[in-house]
Formats: sequence, structure tokens, C-alpha cells
Amino acid sequence: MNERERLAELLSEAGIESRFIPALAHFGELLLETNRRFNLSGADSPEELAPHIVDSVLVAPFVRAPVVDVGSGGGLPAIPIAIVTGAPITMVESTTKKAAFLEAALAQLELHGSVIPERAELAARHADLREQFAGATARAVASAPSVLELTVPFLKVGGVAVLQRGKMDERERNAVGDAAPMLGAEVAEERVLDGGRRLLLIRKVAPTPQRFPRRTGVPEKRPLCY
Repeated sequence: MNERERLAELLSEAGIESRFIPALAHFGELLLETNRRFNLSGADSPEELAPHIVDSVLVAPFVRAPVVDVGSGGGLPAIPIAIVTGAPITMVESTTKKAAFLEAALAQLELHGSVIPERAELAARHADLREQFAGATARAVASAPSVLELTVPFLKVGGVAVLQRGKMDERERNAVGDAAPMLGAEVAEERVLDGGRRLLLIRKVAPTPQRFPRRTGVPEKRPLCY
């Protein structure tokens, strides 16, 4: 059994709709193949990657089109979201090799989307990207307030950012609640998933002040209210 077949088997066992499995397994195979040449993901086998694809599919029902994904890396959750929703997706990824992989994945999977090979702090200042999206996603390892600052500026008023998080302590949760209004947003919902994982749904309620996001590297080094 090759990697694509094994991924398809694992995704089926996880309850993913059968019509999406071929494309999701194809994407997973591409990621694993490329991951052997340079680091795209910590997952290096179908068994390790499948849960991450499933997590990405779980995000899809909460995302509105058009969608921007910040810090796309190896394409999680962006590519599975594009497969499941059919929505065009814009991926912001500054690492050249990762951006090239994302371009290739879009082409091979025949998905609608584009890749912005730039830091989010800079991309969010372009007029054709700032406040242009109804949905934003991020699967970053940075603190929640940092990710908030990097996603909300891309959202139009009424848009929603869906942030995948692990466990959150009260300090981080309070920081998100305090930082959101500074960016023109509010915490709409915190949804707990299996294993203590959670989705933070952040709604944009007003334009983001022009001073956000701060200059490159600052949101991660000095998270708002954290």
C-alpha cells in the first residue's frame, strides 16, 4: 500500500466524506514527498499526517469565502479547506521553498487560489489584501494574541478569523479578549474539540487601525496585552 492509499484509508476511518478523500490523500502524498527534501511539517508518515488533515477539515464549516490563510507552511489548514469548500484561498507564506510547494500543490490539485510570498505584517498593508476577506485562518504556533494581530487586518468588517489552538491558560485567554477590540474585533466563540484542542472564532466589528499589524517580527516578540 502506498502513502496515498494509506492516507485514504486513514481519512475514511476518521469519517471524512468519501468525495473529498481522493484529493485530500493526494495532497497528503505531495506534502510527505516534499517533506523529505525540506521541512514542511513535523509529520513524516501517513499515520502522523492524517490527524492534521482531519483537524483542517474540521475548520472548514466555520470559514467564509473568500479566505486568507496566514503562515500557510505546508498548506494546513488551507489546502484541505480549499478542497472541502471549493472556495478560492489566498495563502500568505514568506518562506520561498514553502511558497513554491503551495503553488505546485494548487496546480496539481487544480484548486483556485494564490500564494503571497511575503510576511503577513507586510502583506496586510497592501490595498488589495487589507480588509478584503470574509474568512481568515491560521495554524501558527505563536501565542493567540500574536496570531490575532496577523489575521484580523485581512478581514473585512463582519468577517471571521478561525484560529486553531491547543490548550489555553487564563492569561492567554484574557490577552485575546483585551487585544481583539484594539484590532476592531471581538471574541465570538471558543469551541472546545476532542483532546482539549479548540477553535477561537474572532469576528471583525470595525476597521483595524492603520498601526496594526506592527512592523515585522513585533507581533510575535511582543504580543498585544500578553
